[in-house]
Amino acid sequence: MHELQVTESILNIALKHAPADKVKKIVAIHLNIGELSDLENEWIQQYFDYLSKNTLAEGAKLVIERIPIRLKCDSCQNEFEIKRDEIKNIKCRQCGNKKCSLIAGRDYFIKNMEVI
Repeated sequence: MHELQVTESILNIALKHAPADKVKKIVAIHLNIGELSDLENEWIQQYFDYLSKNTLAEGAKLVIERIPIRLKCDSCQNEFEIKRDEIKNIKCRQCGNKKCSLIAGRDYFIKNMEVI
């Protein structure tokens, strides 16, 4: 159900900006979603298809790009990316410290929209 609320938010944002730009049709919405996010691409599109019926966004394709997990070392402030399967063995690649803060990887946002 989490996807439903997120998808509704995405649709509302897209529809809010459409009249200001004199949009007749939203063709695609490009999304960036963090690799740590539990949002499922298929469910987001299915909910979007359902929620967007009879709107400017009906039939629009969601183009989803997964953004990498980024951490910042609490000791040396080095920023680095890791893969999802490396999350249990976090270690700064510069100083070896194991205490790091998440700076990206759970977030999601609209990158841009294709419109007519």
